[in-house]
Amino acid sequence: MPEYVNWLRHASPYINAHRDCTFVVMLPGDGVEHSNFGNIVHDLVLLHSLGVRLVLVHGSRPQIEARLAARGLTPHYHHGMRITDAATLECVIDAVGQLRIAIEARLSMDMASSPMQGSRLRVASGNLVTARPIGVLEGVDYHHTGEVRRVDRKGINRLLDERSIVLLSPLGYSPTGEIFNLACEDVATRAAIDLGADKLLLFGAEEGLIDEHGRLVRELRPQQVPAHLQRLGSNYQAELLDAAAEACRGGVARSHIVSYAEDGALLTELFTRDGGGTLVAQEQFEVVREAAIEDVGGLLDLISPLEEQGILVRRSREVLEREIEQFSVVEREGMIIACAALYQIADSDAGELACLAVNPEYRHGGRGDELLERIETRARAQGLKTLFVLTTRTAHWFRERGFAPSSVERLPSARASLYNYQRNSKIFEKAL
Repeated sequence: MPEYVNWLRHASPYINAHRDCTFVVMLPGDGVEHSNFGNIVHDLVLLHSLGVRLVLVHGSRPQIEARLAARGLTPHYHHGMRITDAATLECVIDAVGQLRIAIEARLSMDMASSPMQGSRLRVASGNLVTARPIGVLEGVDYHHTGEVRRVDRKGINRLLDERSIVLLSPLGYSPTGEIFNLACEDVATRAAIDLGADKLLLFGAEEGLIDEHGRLVRELRPQQVPAHLQRLGSNYQAELLDAAAEACRGGVARSHIVSYAEDGALLTELFTRDGGGTLVAQEQFEVVREAAIEDVGGLLDLISPLEEQGILVRRSREVLEREIEQFSVVEREGMIIACAALYQIADSDAGELACLAVNPEYRHGGRGDELLERIETRARAQGLKTLFVLTTRTAHWFRERGFAPSSVERLPSARASLYNYQRNSKIFEKAL
């Protein structure tokens, strides 16, 4: 129970931040077929109940493949894109129609003792996507394969205002009454851009973008995406990453890639500080900056445990408020996770690096090095020639970064007179 209470308390800022926001969620056909689909539906209902405006875009690739196989038809692709001739279009319409009905049915459940109880959702769908044919490319006729021409922004927003979940299928219609088979990633990306959505959430088989060492990449800028696309080549993870970057370049603040196979992946991504998937965002998820008076509370939360352990010298709220301009901080999603301070020593060209602290959950991520670099840059800008540090526990860390052992006698007199012999801190210095 305490763990649940603690999680809910940490999630509350995100609950407030997401209320009345518009999220476009893309779930491929593989995700609809997966055994975790029911849990995803429950999580979407929870988001809706928390005031999130939801647009759900579903795919249908495996369902189309199954219908083609049942009819003895061979699927045809060019550059990874399906060629939709007349016979294939019949399979597409059949698959999409049945999927739409199945998803609407799941979202309409109101069973006792289930997450759906009392939800009373309304699901709205229709001719909300206008499409055009891709035509002939490199001599290949794509027939009824199309691309999004326009999303009915006003119509969708009206439905969202009425508290409906809007369901978009990978079909589009032309002004001449033709039907086109669309990529669900294209529909989701264009919907997110045209609606000015706050988030685009893309489900894939993996937990997010996996690097060449098999590790999850938690955060990317759009300009970093091309290098990963070149590494990935032509696969579905690359398609998701490309869609996420395109949405960000089109004005969507944040795109997320999460796993449809992992129970609770969507909620973990949206309601925890570190998430569980890959975030592609224009702005920095984590930023190093100078501290402001509003950071005092966060600084106290960070350094108090270290003061209790005797690692840092105690500083009261009043002292922090008075000296706040000396601090640089690392902020992550509104939380101060690391800090350091620079004090110019009176009557000298030396400064002291003090109160370097990193939240235990975020150590080994290079934040200390970032802050050290920041402090050294600030010190040089102030014309300081030497940087001193006094420490009881992290001597090796500073020595590895170019600090040399020093002594009380080397300290400028203004700082030497304040040296605490009882604390017996080791002294190091570095020429700037």
